[in-house]
Amino acid sequence: MIFNTIMVQLDVDSPAAPRTNYALELARRFEATLIGFAAADSYVFVPGDDGGMAAAEIMRERRIEIEDRLKVLKEEFLGLVGDDAIWREEIGDPTRLLALHARAADLVVTGTPVSGADRHRVVDIGTLVLSAGRPVLIAANRLVPPSPKKVLVAWKDTREARRAITDALPFLTGAQDVLVATIEEQNQRDARESVSDVVRHMMRHGIKARSEILDSDRGDACEAIVGLAHGIGADLVVAGGYGHSRLREWAFGGMTRSLLSNGSVNRLFSN
Repeated sequence: MIFNTIMVQLDVDSPAAPRTNYALELARRFEATLIGFAAADSYVFVPGDDGGMAAAEIMRERRIEIEDRLKVLKEEFLGLVGDDAIWREEIGDPTRLLALHARAADLVVTGTPVSGADRHRVVDIGTLVLSAGRPVLIAANRLVPPSPKKVLVAWKDTREARRAITDALPFLTGAQDVLVATIEEQNQRDARESVSDVVRHMMRHGIKARSEILDSDRGDACEAIVGLAHGIGADLVVAGGYGHSRLREWAFGGMTRSLLSNGSVNRLFSN
């Protein structure tokens, strides 16, 4: 697994530079082509007898506003990355369209969800993780790309977690220290065997890996994992994304959803 192409998603209501620079540093590190993507939906619901005509006019105005904003984003993006990068834009559901365009990339980069944001103008990260078919790297709030030094893998013996490890190999193989952490559920022996197999698998790939089993009574699992990541100096957490139409709770007691909204660390999810 290598990252030859990285797609960065930009929000129409935010400046392009912070997230673009984040993704550009990653693209340079992996010698990858960078694709910028932005989308927003002009849909609006207007109740009442004359709602149809009013909605059509508002949608027309919103479409013009979105087109203007996309033009600005494109200019900002290409001004930062140069002509070697690629730009894509559409008007429509940003989550669905990003998942569709993810077919052109090895890695999708986005940001921590903004609470209360207009769902027609921002990406639903949980739905994206489940539908993109590509690893999704959610940037930390401080927008500093993960260094290749230390990585924490939140492990549970499922297909999604196995997929996440494979998808994260470009980060893991370059790391100086990879900690595989799992929650002890019912059988500590099973947990140890599972995590030991993962560590041996990584070591065969030349990854410097070790393991830690967390007590199931440790409290909030997301805080425990993020705290552990900060404790070892890791700025990337790798995890599987679980669920169907939306991400559901899993063995860490709802960790997937909590980790999605925790912007203190970079997170790479696969499904």
